[in-house]
Amino acid sequence: MNGEIFDTILDARVITENWRQQYNKVRPHSSLGYRPPAPEAILPLQIASA
Repeated sequence: MNGEIFDTILDARVITENWRQQYNKVRPHSSLGYRPPAPEAILPLQIASA
C-alpha cells in the first residue's frame, strides 16, 4: 500500500478493499503454518443428473 497513489476516493476504496481481501483471505501467515487466516469456503459444483 505504500506505493499506491489514489486519484479519487472511489479508487482508494477499491484498491484498499482488494488489499484487505488479499491480506485476510489469500496471503499465508507464518504464525498459522503458512495458511491464510480466513480462506474462502469453496463448495463443490453439484451437477444435476437428468
